[in-house]
Amino acid sequence: MTAINLDAQAITQFSTALIMILSIVLSVFLTSSYLSRRSANYASWSIGLWLFTFGVLEEFIFSVGIYSQILIKSYLAIVALLVQFLAIGSLQLSGSQKPLKAYYAYSIAATILLLATLAVSDVGNIISNYVVFGALPLLVILSSSLITFPAAVIILYVAIVSYRRTHNRKMLSIIAGVIIVSVAGTLYIAKFPAFLYYAEFVGILLLWAGFFNPGSARINLLKAGS
Repeated sequence: MTAINLDAQAITQFSTALIMILSIVLSVFLTSSYLSRRSANYASWSIGLWLFTFGVLEEFIFSVGIYSQILIKSYLAIVALLVQFLAIGSLQLSGSQKPLKAYYAYSIAATILLLATLAVSDVGNIISNYVVFGALPLLVILSSSLITFPAAVIILYVAIVSYRRTHNRKMLSIIAGVIIVSVAGTLYIAKFPAFLYYAEFVGILLLWAGFFNPGSARINLLKAGS
């Protein structure tokens, strides 16, 4: 039994470390793109990817047996907020100002509610077999869902509209990657935590394939926003 547990721990540590490395490279790429082009959607998407990176870092920390209320609460906030920033980036990409301003206001209110809920909630130890896998307090589920579910819908809608405008197949990988990374956090909040780690790996690979494909993901994204 001990050997099985050690194998599970080693696999979890390896997979989270690999995802984190891939995510760091991609986050640096998006941040560099923002600094060179000053495009708002790159800023939001890079923040989302950096949050994703920090979330995976915390998953690695959990896998080595380090756990605290501060860590798990920051992790739960990150899982929700990364989806929100990806949704903001998607709306910025669409160029629709009124929905974007309305979503800014909604996001601020929903974030304040989430942080307040996490501050007063006792999350407990939700690590099982070295992965985040446990029941959350009802208030945390509700406040997180107010962020993740609308954000996932926005990302999916903007992705469909952007693809219909451009018919650029190279962007499909980016769209799929963003959706899967977003849905990973959403399904975790919805009590499907086993899906989280698989979705993170698949999502980051799709984002890599999209952003680093020949033809330049930068051009694809700018075309989608035009």
